[in-house]
Amino acid sequence: MRLDDERESENVEDRRGGGGGLPGGVGGLGIGATVLALVASYFLGVNPATVMNLMSHTGPATVQQAPAHKPPADDQMARFVSKVLADTEDTWGEIFQKGGKTYQKPKLVLFTGSTPTACGAGRTAMGPFYCPADRKVYIDLAFYRELEKRFHAPGQFAEAYVIAHEVGHHVQNLLGVSDKVHALEAKAGSKAQANAYSVRLELQADCFAGVWGYRAEHVGHRLEPGEVEQALTAASAIGDDTLQKEARGYAVPDSFTHGSSEQRVRWFKRGMETGDVKQCNTFKAANL
Repeated sequence: MRLDDERESENVEDRRGGGGGLPGGVGGLGIGATVLALVASYFLGVNPATVMNLMSHTGPATVQQAPAHKPPADDQMARFVSKVLADTEDTWGEIFQKGGKTYQKPKLVLFTGSTPTACGAGRTAMGPFYCPADRKVYIDLAFYRELEKRFHAPGQFAEAYVIAHEVGHHVQNLLGVSDKVHALEAKAGSKAQANAYSVRLELQADCFAGVWGYRAEHVGHRLEPGEVEQALTAASAIGDDTLQKEARGYAVPDSFTHGSSEQRVRWFKRGMETGDVKQCNTFKAANL
């Protein structure tokens, strides 16, 4: 991506390296437990944070926060995600302004292993996530190694897509979409029905990520040839069906919480090809 001359966001909190963490948490459980937690979340529809809490016999209150500070100037990956965040700020700031609203920028928190959030204990095993209660995106940059090595989805635009997707959840929060969906989930008559609402929420966030990608390509001219395919590869690699088949050999659609690989690619492409937020209404779509 062509981001060398772009500004960095001032809304990055770096909590790495401050000695914070979780006694017996992610670092103590090891990669096997981390993978187990992720697998359990996809099979059972359980938040991986809950699984990790049970496995470590600790809760959110045991997490101690490392002091937040700005990322070091020589940390290239931190600078990259900061520039991506800044680009999403510009994109959504302009979209909200055109709609007569003011975009409230989220914070991006860099952490290692574990960190406290207003939504409970945040852990590496959860992957990047957004907490609507404190309006912050959380990421352990080690996830990008997983994205490349485990999911075979390397490249800067794939990495940027991850940030843009979580910012998409922030946009949903600002627009009131998240609250409406969570209310529907709470009233759902079955776990499968609640999961179906979650899928539509996640696919809309994918479409919102595509809306940002449209601007990055057609307005900012920040993409190199072939980089769109990187994001499509990432979206496909983390589809529920792909992850479930990798773990157990078959998929259980009723347990999907994020959407199939095909669905995730389709909705990201819709945002990427149109740049139109109105095209991202997954809740009125007859077919996902």
